[in-house]
Amino acid sequence: MTKLLLSLHVLAAIVAVGPVTVAASMFPPAVRRAGEHPAGAGTVALLHRICRVYAGLGLAVPLLGLATAAAMGVLGSGWLTTSMALTAAAAGVLVAFVLPRQAELLEELDAGRSVERAGTVQLAMFTGIFNLLWATVTVLMIIRPGSTTGA
Repeated sequence: MTKLLLSLHVLAAIVAVGPVTVAASMFPPAVRRAGEHPAGAGTVALLHRICRVYAGLGLAVPLLGLATAAAMGVLGSGWLTTSMALTAAAAGVLVAFVLPRQAELLEELDAGRSVERAGTVQLAMFTGIFNLLWATVTVLMIIRPGSTTGA
């Protein structure tokens, strides 16, 4: 059962978090291009939709992770606690900063207003923080300090 849960957890991370990190990273430059060429607004809307939908699907990652950790008997491990805190921080950055700012910029484009570069730079910063948090969680999941797997 542990191998099945771990497999589902890793697949959920790849399928759900991967698209969010890529689409969120593509969003700021796509907004800048769409401001110059209005035909690109459809791409921006699609990137935002990908981020919203896959963020919801991403809820499966920590849920499956907790189930896997419980099955493995590692719920009290420091690396897992740190990973859970970083995952919560990444989710917080996504929900509080990335998705709302994407929606604001998309509304500006839809209204025909020009998009300020400062707004896209700030969004890129928040997106970078989100991506860095997920990369850190991924490394912790692979290295697992104190692991008995021999890796």
